[in-house]
Amino acid sequence: MPRMRAPWRDSLYKVIFEAETPTGKAFDVGLLVAIVASVLVVMLDSVEPLDTQHRALFDVLEWFFTVLFTVEYGLRLLSAHYPGRYARSFFGIIDLAAVLPSYLAVLFPGAASLLVIRILRLLRIFRVFKLGRYLGEMNVLATALRGSRRKVTVFLAPCSASS
Repeated sequence: MPRMRAPWRDSLYKVIFEAETPTGKAFDVGLLVAIVASVLVVMLDSVEPLDTQHRALFDVLEWFFTVLFTVEYGLRLLSAHYPGRYARSFFGIIDLAAVLPSYLAVLFPGAASLLVIRILRLLRIFRVFKLGRYLGEMNVLATALRGSRRKVTVFLAPCSASS
């Protein structure tokens, strides 16, 4: 027997998970803009002269996007028909992995290297553009890369030339 849900949760679900409505489309466009802007901040932050000159701005923007995506993740969990299933889904894991490094870097200073994972926010574009049908092909590519990781690592690892 299905459990009763509050009407506001169903309305929120339609906005967040169904892009066919005008509000859902607006939500997706806003999310897309935030994702692209967030990735742009991460990229600009990696340029040494820009990082040195605009460190405070990049930090503020990074935390703005982290909080924004955390709220969005929470709203997705709140409105999902099966929150546990969503949390364990591909996009649920990507959504969590996109914000978790920022929090871990604060809690564990040695975890700052995990901030590179923020680029996973780009994968969230798959959801916005309804590119989920290509996830099968992406899984095949990921499996092939995992199978070849030793060869790729040897190829990409810097050589230590002995003189």
